[in-house]
Amino acid sequence: MRAAVVAAASLALASGSLLIAAPSQAAAGAAAPTAKTIADTHPAWATAAGDAGAVPASTQITGTVYLAGQDPAGLTAYATAVSDPANAAYGQYLTPAQFQSRFGATDAQVHAVTAWAKDAGLTVVGSTTHAVTVRGTDAAITKAFGTAIHQYRVAGTLRHAPARDVTVPASVSSAILGVTGLSSAGDNVVHPDYVRTNDAAPAAAPAAAPAHGKRPTSQLPTEATCSDYWGQKTTTAGPAGYAKGAVPFDQCSFYPSQLRKAYGITASGLTGKGATIAIVDAYGSSTMLADANQYATNHGDKAFRAGQYKEIVTPAQWQDQDLCGGPEGWAPEEALDVEMAHGLAPDAKVVYVGANSCNDDDLLSAITTIVDHHLADVVSNSWGEIMHTTDNADVSASEIAAYEQVFKQAAAEGIGIGFSAGDCGDSSPLAAATGANCQADTPRAQANWPDSDPWVTSVGGTALGISSKSGAYGFETDMGTLRSNLSADGTSWVPAVPAPFYFGGGGGTSEDFAQPAYQRGVVPSSLSHTLMTGAHSRTAQRVTPDVSLNGDLYTSVLVGISDGADYSEGGYGGTSVSSPEFAAVQADALQARHHAIGFANPLLYAHPNLLRDVVDENAAHHAKTPLSSIVDFGVTNGALTVRLVAFGQDTTLNAVRGYDNATGLGTPTLAYLRGH
Repeated sequence: MRAAVVAAASLALASGSLLIAAPSQAAAGAAAPTAKTIADTHPAWATAAGDAGAVPASTQITGTVYLAGQDPAGLTAYATAVSDPANAAYGQYLTPAQFQSRFGATDAQVHAVTAWAKDAGLTVVGSTTHAVTVRGTDAAITKAFGTAIHQYRVAGTLRHAPARDVTVPASVSSAILGVTGLSSAGDNVVHPDYVRTNDAAPAAAPAAAPAHGKRPTSQLPTEATCSDYWGQKTTTAGPAGYAKGAVPFDQCSFYPSQLRKAYGITASGLTGKGATIAIVDAYGSSTMLADANQYATNHGDKAFRAGQYKEIVTPAQWQDQDLCGGPEGWAPEEALDVEMAHGLAPDAKVVYVGANSCNDDDLLSAITTIVDHHLADVVSNSWGEIMHTTDNADVSASEIAAYEQVFKQAAAEGIGIGFSAGDCGDSSPLAAATGANCQADTPRAQANWPDSDPWVTSVGGTALGISSKSGAYGFETDMGTLRSNLSADGTSWVPAVPAPFYFGGGGGTSEDFAQPAYQRGVVPSSLSHTLMTGAHSRTAQRVTPDVSLNGDLYTSVLVGISDGADYSEGGYGGTSVSSPEFAAVQADALQARHHAIGFANPLLYAHPNLLRDVVDENAAHHAKTPLSSIVDFGVTNGALTVRLVAFGQDTTLNAVRGYDNATGLGTPTLAYLRGH
């Protein structure tokens, strides 16, 4: 995204609207523009040096034209008012029909855009009150949008994109919000924010020369060993001078009743009754309901009642499966999300909406389906991406505007939308070099998307310790781990301690979005005015996350899945865990309040005292050695598989007193659940 567009977007957000296009002026003296240029539709990676000429004449190009609707500024004002507890209009939400009548695109706008597209020779392959999808040859695209589609050589591959930013005629310019999709598919795809505890590492690290101070590790169990609570089982196998005395074996992966106990849900008596949670991922598992029911009953909870769980998936329309990992790649995410939502709000209804791919347009369409039909009170999204990449395949202004329109519609209707904050700390190249769930194409430290958008709740992660067999809350620290593996000969840890960053909750200061009003006076200016690169920002900027919940890879949760194979359970971590946990907490809180909560951020920032402030346990106790654990998977594939983990090490993000960029405002409490 080009700097000029980013600056314009930030200023517009600060005043309540997003500018994505500037009208181009006609000849000198003209009183009105003849066309509107849609910024960012010619991507930065489509350089003159890489231009390989026009696409073949027969090539069919598909694009999406997003509709502006009626009174965009009025929508922003209304969504703001009904979400603000201090506003007299708070809670006066619209029905979908009322929203459409007041703010949605009119029949005349839809007709004007479809007629313009057809007149240019394009085929309209889909039309809603949000968007018109068109397809056609380069000649038709050129006639409609004022620019040809060229091929460009990028990193040894050919991509296609508009040769310059597209323009739309004055006859439809007021009806058009933005244009996406005219560039090669795959420029902006998202990934789920989960990792399995036993993934992404060899069974045992290669042998290495014992480092100074290393203790022999022959006393480590050869069978998988974990603790029922923090500190229950210990070992002296940790490195001398790094772990003080005995090191605890990691806690066994949590199941929902333990999380309900730790976070006060059990004590509250709340179950999410009367609320509906929506889950958005890509594709769909073939056995989700059966898996969720078996998981629940395996751990002492009730299966879904008849009609309590619903799926909206369209397998005949699934696309880009190779690019996105297909349904098998997303099935663990779906299982994790559904099982955590049901587990922490066992009486809430759950609706799963599977996007037709991991592309932004398809995921937005899934969210739009929920909002247009008011299918839920709160929506969890455990996926995301970085906004700026090394090859300039950045999130475009049109994409931001299209998402924000639906986010604001959700707020106007009393629907809260949450996104996971990611698992790569500050998303810097340094973190990406060793992190387990990072995008390698990050050029600098940055906040993620879409969780950094000011109209959604960004859910970060913590590492949770329970204090006794009773399951009482013990402590939380920021989700950030360093990890070493036991060498094959059992004499050392590789990499040598302290190990590099491996996994951590996302967060940071956005370079793209101005500070929303609800963060003023709560987020320290030292954060809001300092970008992740260290550069000073003259304007206060949006900082993430907003809230957090357990998600660390080594305070993992159990997830049950089969998806066509034998049912099994395993530990998973990530802010993919935190997001559905928070959605369930919101369902519980909605039950207590007897009314919709809607877009939660203004309420959260107005009452930070209802959240538990999470600070770095290492710093809080002035520890000379890090909070650590031993993760012993026993003998697997003929070798002892053991990890040494240090907690609370989340790149440049730090959990300090008050709001911080590692855990946000903190984690929900019993007081938050009860609303006082």
